[in-house]
Amino acid sequence: MEFVGSHILSVDQFEREDIDRLFTVADDMVPYARRRRITRVLQGAILSNMFFEPSTRTRVSFGCAFNLLGGDVRETTEVKASALAKGESLHDTARVLSGYSDIIVMRHPVEGAVAEFASASRVPVINGGDGANEHPSQALLDLYTVRREIGARAARQGVTAGIDGLRIALVGDLKFGRAVHSLLKLLALFDDVSVHLVSPPGLEAPDDVTAPLRARGHTVATYQELEEGIQHVDILYVTRTQEERFASGADADRYRGLFRVNEEIYTEHCEPNTVIMHPLPRDSRAQAQELDEDLNANPNLAIFRQTDNGVVVRMALFAMVLDIAEQVHDHALPVTWYTAKRTPPRPIPR
Repeated sequence: MEFVGSHILSVDQFEREDIDRLFTVADDMVPYARRRRITRVLQGAILSNMFFEPSTRTRVSFGCAFNLLGGDVRETTEVKASALAKGESLHDTARVLSGYSDIIVMRHPVEGAVAEFASASRVPVINGGDGANEHPSQALLDLYTVRREIGARAARQGVTAGIDGLRIALVGDLKFGRAVHSLLKLLALFDDVSVHLVSPPGLEAPDDVTAPLRARGHTVATYQELEEGIQHVDILYVTRTQEERFASGADADRYRGLFRVNEEIYTEHCEPNTVIMHPLPRDSRAQAQELDEDLNANPNLAIFRQTDNGVVVRMALFAMVLDIAEQVHDHALPVTWYTAKRTPPRPIPR
């Protein structure tokens, strides 16, 4: 695909070589994301972050990514805080906001709304999630995390490995989990992938999401028993019950907490080096705990490395869409402030 000036609306836009190019740029962003260097390559540029559905990680990480490239961020976080609450159309909002911005990230609860908005925008639009449909940047950061985690594990063993040949189990709400949908579509671009789909009855992954994997000859197996489905995999990807997609809270409650991965289950049924991932937020309420907090000390828990990787991947998306990937280092400066990214904070006195 041609990144420069393009909307990023769906993982269907990507071929394998596009992902390889994006991840190469993401690797270049690591020194800036980790506060080892500063760049001001996007000084004067404006990102409009338009989030009409609750978000923490996606909204903040997109904003951080743009700031770390030197740009400024303007945010709208609720429909009632925008002219949409007065009856303005997505078309008119897009025409107006794109006049104020150089690029826009949008999240909307209605499937297809971001694409409708983008069709009227005068600047590139990145889909930050549209209903139960897609979450392309989450899938890209998930895949980037898979590549880094598998690569690091292989390096410790003195070998090399990547996404080809991956064995992955996806656990939980696979029907409404848009991050899962997008990730499965991207995995289909690679070779010899084995996928375990582990979900309770009624929350299975849609056929149109798994069809690309089957069409390319990947192994796809479905399970309704957690303990069976998480065996013999490299990656254990757990997701929460997407309660906001259900007709009522009571409907969601029927599924909440059915599958719980804790240290005991992990140790008994997973291989010793299985990497644990989750798109977050994980539901830590007592009745849920799909990914138990007793795993927090497990070195294979990658969920916070995963969120860190979100910044570098989103920096890479901005760099490629705005055509400054080759200029980032030309605007580099040393970090001038104390940063815990380089030196951890001192312990709190007792």
